[in-house]
Amino acid sequence: MFARQSLSVARQAAARRTVALPKARAFHVDNVINNTTPFDQTNGTKLALYMIGFFGGGFAIPFVAAAFQIHKASA
Repeated sequence: MFARQSLSVARQAAARRTVALPKARAFHVDNVINNTTPFDQTNGTKLALYMIGFFGGGFAIPFVAAAFQIHKASA
């Protein structure tokens, strides 16, 4: 009786494992020179400005939120 039950549980577990998983990535980047990332690296100035904007914006969010809360509390 226990052998049948454990076999049934094993079959159910195997059926769950065979479910197709969704793809992890939706884009493909060819591994050639200057094309290993999904953005342009050839113009260094443009890349630096984009990186400063992206990381600077993320860094500024807590400070902007804190200033907003302080201003809101004093009003």
